[in-house]
Amino acid sequence: MKKSFTAIIGLAAAMLVLSCSTKKTESDVLRMNICSEPDNLFFWKSSAADTKAILYNIYEGLTTFDKDGKIIPCLAEKIVTSVDGNAYIFTLRNDVYFHNGKKLTTDDVIYTYENLAGLNGNTPKSDEMQIVKDITEIAPGQLMITLKKPSASFLSFAIAPIMQTGYEDNETNPVGTGPYKFVEYSIHQKLVLEKNENYWNQKRMPKINRIELFVISDEAATISALQSDQLDIAQMINASNAKALKSQFEMISYPQNMVQIFAMNNAVKPFDDEKVRKALCLAINRDEIIEGAMDGAATKLYSNFSPVLGFYYNDKLEKVNAYDIKKAKELLKEAGYENGFEFTLKVPSNYQAHVDTATIIQAQLAKIGIKANIEGIEWTTWLSDVYTNKQYEATVIAFGGKLEPNDILKRYSSSYKKNFVNFNDEQFDSDFTAALTETDDEKRAELYKNCQKILAEKCPCAFICDPNNTLLKKKKIKGFTYYPISYYDFTSLSY
Repeated sequence: MKKSFTAIIGLAAAMLVLSCSTKKTESDVLRMNICSEPDNLFFWKSSAADTKAILYNIYEGLTTFDKDGKIIPCLAEKIVTSVDGNAYIFTLRNDVYFHNGKKLTTDDVIYTYENLAGLNGNTPKSDEMQIVKDITEIAPGQLMITLKKPSASFLSFAIAPIMQTGYEDNETNPVGTGPYKFVEYSIHQKLVLEKNENYWNQKRMPKINRIELFVISDEAATISALQSDQLDIAQMINASNAKALKSQFEMISYPQNMVQIFAMNNAVKPFDDEKVRKALCLAINRDEIIEGAMDGAATKLYSNFSPVLGFYYNDKLEKVNAYDIKKAKELLKEAGYENGFEFTLKVPSNYQAHVDTATIIQAQLAKIGIKANIEGIEWTTWLSDVYTNKQYEATVIAFGGKLEPNDILKRYSSSYKKNFVNFNDEQFDSDFTAALTETDDEKRAELYKNCQKILAEKCPCAFICDPNNTLLKKKKIKGFTYYPISYYDFTSLSY
């Protein structure tokens, strides 16, 4: 696996970094690795959490989030909610300009929400935004967004970036209002951002002028680039390797509010049988995976929620799928697979932790007579074949963290077009739908907790852990801030 195509690309990228002779001045440039190619620079077309973690520096929405996950105003300086929760009035800031010099206006917001919600007659760009009934300008710089029904989640949906009306080149030259501007992207090599000197928010004005993000998927190449002074921050490092370098660099390890899963395609045999899925879940030893693939740097999970979400997290699921080989074999026999079966396990080979997890699962399932054939594939192929077209039997992947429970659980809704595990459960759909419009926080939390319980019991996936992002950075770099979702906040960094 380590000699895969993506690893070779990673090594080539590292060589490119190492051969770079450009001198840098402190506060001028910061260099960091990213483990996968951006799937699309146009936010509306991006699905990858790692890509959006970068794009949040370029684009901004009416709202944003702080380091604790709290939703706060952004391009809207004032937000008023109607008593019935059906309408929101947003007052825009008057000092916001896009990177190409055009001033932000209500036309841009209307253009964005008409596209997101499909109000212009075209296919909606966002499933969540289909709850929007209408958007109108009610005064210069002020808009009203009316919903089809109350939604406790809407302000978190309003994080969606505002796009410039009439601008059609966001896939190759993205233009937003954020603290950093796009400069260039060379496939398999690097993506470059530059400080937005005209950024409206002086409190978050970048201190570093240029950010260079090198595509390096191989961990050895990443560490080599860091040690040879060609990277300033090296992320997605195995915890044991990071600990060995603590004397030279500062080590930071934090939960990502992600959920690593062994996903089974519920629409194909034998994974269309709940007993089979349950058997595999019981045969998977999470502790062994966390120690073997992540050197202990992860939080064990039991459903598709991380404890990071606190209030909405169901903490009573630990025993639902506790490791039990005997019970797993019994269920396989009941399902008619006493002698096991064989399947292909597709894994994005640029994520070593997923490859290592797949290898451990392969050995664990062999104990109950199941043969898993691991197929390492490129990230873009995974997005196309597995995530989009659902052409797979099983995979190991991590769902990116979200602030809003709805954004997490919708992945298992039968009506969600990107429900790539093909899970379909009437009670889950009912509770999930009810939670969308429930405005009582306690009742809403109970509905979401029941959704988690259903996922644990019905086993569309084996839920494994929330893997830490472990990184090494030069000690002179200050201000690194991590968030409960994937986001590289380059504005917080300084030398």
